[in-house]
Amino acid sequence: MVIWMRTGSEPVTARSALRMRFWLSLWGLAWAVFGTIAFLLAGRPGWAVACGLLWLVVTVDLARILRHLRQGPHYQPGRDVPPYRPPDDSRS
Repeated sequence: MVIWMRTGSEPVTARSALRMRFWLSLWGLAWAVFGTIAFLLAGRPGWAVACGLLWLVVTVDLARILRHLRQGPHYQPGRDVPPYRPPDDSRS
């Protein structure tokens, strides 16, 4: 079993990928809407339903991304907080 813990070697300027996910979700939303409309006009209801489901998934993901962006930054230990010691794994 792997236990993740702070080692002290994390990048000081680490950034979240939420803004990139936001823009990629908008791009996906535009294509899902376009695909749904285009397939409906072309008389392909199966493909229109598939694009509509993708539209729903992208919309839910976009809502979650916006929620996380609005929450703002969360507490992260600073440089003055020493790294955690690894657990003693002497289970003899």
